[in-house]
Amino acid sequence: MPIKPVRKAVIAAAGFGTRFLPQTKAMPKEMLPLVDKPIIQYIVEELVEAGIEDIVIVTGYHKRAIEDHFDDMSSDLRKNLKDGNKLELLEATRKVSNLANFAYIRQKGPYGNATPILNAAHLIGDEPFIYTFADDFVKASPTRFKQLVQAYQANPGVIMTGLPADKDADFKRYGYIGGTEAEPGVVKVEQVVEKPGTRQASPSSLASVSGYILPPEIFNYLQPELDSLPAGEEFLSTSVIQRMIDDGKSVHACVIQNGKFYDTGNKLEYLKTVVDFALEHDDLKKEFAEFLATKVDSV
Repeated sequence: MPIKPVRKAVIAAAGFGTRFLPQTKAMPKEMLPLVDKPIIQYIVEELVEAGIEDIVIVTGYHKRAIEDHFDDMSSDLRKNLKDGNKLELLEATRKVSNLANFAYIRQKGPYGNATPILNAAHLIGDEPFIYTFADDFVKASPTRFKQLVQAYQANPGVIMTGLPADKDADFKRYGYIGGTEAEPGVVKVEQVVEKPGTRQASPSSLASVSGYILPPEIFNYLQPELDSLPAGEEFLSTSVIQRMIDDGKSVHACVIQNGKFYDTGNKLEYLKTVVDFALEHDDLKKEFAEFLATKVDSV
């Protein structure tokens, strides 16, 4: 039976962005700029480059700006760019709304990163899909999602994003993967531990970060997991995936090659990301590097 192509994606984007208040009182954290594009646009562009056609963004009541960003531009903006002979900006802005087919749903359910998957089930159907987040990503070559899709084609089932992370603080931030190497760069996952806390409690130094490819059968596991969830606990995708492992389902981790993880969900890491992206921006990098050098010398 041929493997179904990965054409759909779900982006979790319902968080409140409390670390960035008051800035995020009216602006979603996913819309914070990395030079001249919002964070979420980089993620969408990477999905599209990997062959994704339909993108479901799971939002909250305060996220209308995301929908507006991927909608057609207003007639006023279009006229302003035309009248100002800013045709390059006009074309770049027009492309944003044509990147993919977008659908938006409001998140409903308990706190935790498995809730958006359950919310999107009726739009995904019986196809494999990418599940990712709107405020962190891995910049890699080939792109992270292309590497995940390639791993999925060889190992249909759950494909986790794996990145080495062995700082003491990392074991309190990420889930960790235990398993055996199936082939170079691909680990057959036997155990997933959510935030082990210490290096000693972790099955490895390979962290599970920044998204998955998930088969449609995961929907069979979500509601039973939710029904058995103790009151007050998070509804976590890692717990659902562990149940699939226990049932003998195919779960692998793709160790991303040539990649760097960016977590823009806190102020310091966001600022670091902005600096990195500015230093790669053709129009800015030389003068910006010179500016940074003067600031470093003055500290």
